Amino acid sequence: MTTFVLGGTGKTGRRVAQRLRDAGVPVRIGSRSARRPFDWTDPQTWAPALEGVSSVYVSFQPDLAVPGAPQAIQAFTDLAVASGVTRLVLLSGRGEDEAAVSEEIVRSAGVESTVLRSSWFNQNFSEDYLLEPVLAGEVALPVGDVPEPFVDADDIADVAVAALTEEGHDGQVYELTGPRLLTFADAVAEIAAATGRDITFVQVPAADYAAQLPPELADLLMYLFATVLDGRNAHLTEDVRLILGREPRDFADYAKETAHTWTA
Repeated sequence: MTTFVLGGTGKTGRRVAQRLRDAGVPVRIGSRSARRPFDWTDPQTWAPALEGVSSVYVSFQPDLAVPGAPQAIQAFTDLAVASGVTRLVLLSGRGEDEAAVSEEIVRSAGVESTVLRSSWFNQNFSEDYLLEPVLAGEVALPVGDVPEPFVDADDIADVAVAALTEEGHDGQVYELTGPRLLTFADAVAEIAAATGRDITFVQVPAADYAAQLPPELADLLMYLFATVLDGRNAHLTEDVRLILGREPRDFADYAKETAHTWTA
């Protein structure tokens, strides 16, 4: 039976899909450009994409904290179970109270389920909205000295594949962190050291930062920076090590291996 990977071209989804393929697991990519298109905003695309699917990696765009996410997750989960899906693995946000509603929907679906609460991705600096500021040499954000246990997308993908393909993860809620705490200034300094470039971090007022954001991103990013990044996640967990039998990838190693992205 096929595993359906939502967000299959995104930071975690494409890594999950590749690992499943490497393991010989049939994979269907969930994206608007897929052969069977899937669009969270168009429920008419959901049923065809779920045909013949036994398990689903659920990555909601743009984030489970946005208004309307629980309703979409409820409708999709109901349809998935009715279509014969027997295992759901939900990517969630660590410390996001709003995401807890969607987590409970998936956990109460009556099929095997696992929730992955992720910390801030390392790859936000190289594959997302922080790439351009790093390339420009200045990362300006409305955050201070609050530490975050940055986690690598490769570790998230490895845990997701374990939950999708192995027994023993049903009903579990895993909190995924890296091996140490860093402030955003620390993270930028690690990137500067890895690249040999002069890259600075600047703390800016929240209102000034919000004014520069595209309207479709402003509310979400300000929620993440101003609400979630308040110290509630400033502690490490052992979940990555316990599930994978190895230590999570350190941010310094990520920066060294990704340095070419910021120096090209």
